[in-house]
Amino acid sequence: MSGKLPQKKFFRQRAHSNPFSDHHLDYPKSPTEMDWSTHYPAFVSEENSSELSLNAPIKQVDRPLMKKKVEFADLGCGYGGLLFSLSTLYPETLMLGMEIRVKVEEYVREKIIALRLQHPGQYQNISIIRMNVMKFLPNFFEKGQLSKMFFLFPDPHFKTRKHKARVITNQLLAEYAYVLRVGGIIYTISDVKDLHEWMVKHLDEHPLFERIPDEEVEKDPIIPFVRTDTEEGKKVERNKGEKFLACYRRIMNQ
Repeated sequence: MSGKLPQKKFFRQRAHSNPFSDHHLDYPKSPTEMDWSTHYPAFVSEENSSELSLNAPIKQVDRPLMKKKVEFADLGCGYGGLLFSLSTLYPETLMLGMEIRVKVEEYVREKIIALRLQHPGQYQNISIIRMNVMKFLPNFFEKGQLSKMFFLFPDPHFKTRKHKARVITNQLLAEYAYVLRVGGIIYTISDVKDLHEWMVKHLDEHPLFERIPDEEVEKDPIIPFVRTDTEEGKKVERNKGEKFLACYRRIMNQ
């Protein structure tokens, strides 16, 4: 690998992808079968580290032990803007982007590889998987494994008959509550007021989430990156559009 950053113009793909279609995705049967060593080779236990690559298969017969587990998940991460920003802010925290679009996932993966070559010792804590989070999230993460989940400028699916494809629904929130630890945070942001209100309504109604007060949210060091570092966030900024933010904390069952 040359370490040259990929050019986004060669990895463009339409923004919408049907989450209900068969995308021929590769996923583990359970979190215990997932091999994370190829994604985060710098975090493999020294006793069994080997030559590993992001391009390796998703599973290996003998999976090396990991020093850490993934804690941050960016669902529908797009071109990875948030991942790249948070990587150096939390260098010891493993983060994963999940993206269903082939070309977009490919771009992020190549950029991670290039940045690791350009900046030895950095960007080792981020990776990406092409995945449909609406179907296979529990296949990757154990109960209570995640501390932060990001839903940044998700597809609004404007038509009423398409609302079932929105990434925040009652059924999906049950899965999110399962993989998110108590005290963990869900971050949502959109430039579409109707979608924002939809996400707020569903999260407000769920017994395992409570909204974090705005004044507390603004003290979170991650919030500036949530607002501005994704491609969609930058586009809204250029168009002087409005952004609607809401964050929720995972709570105990009362």
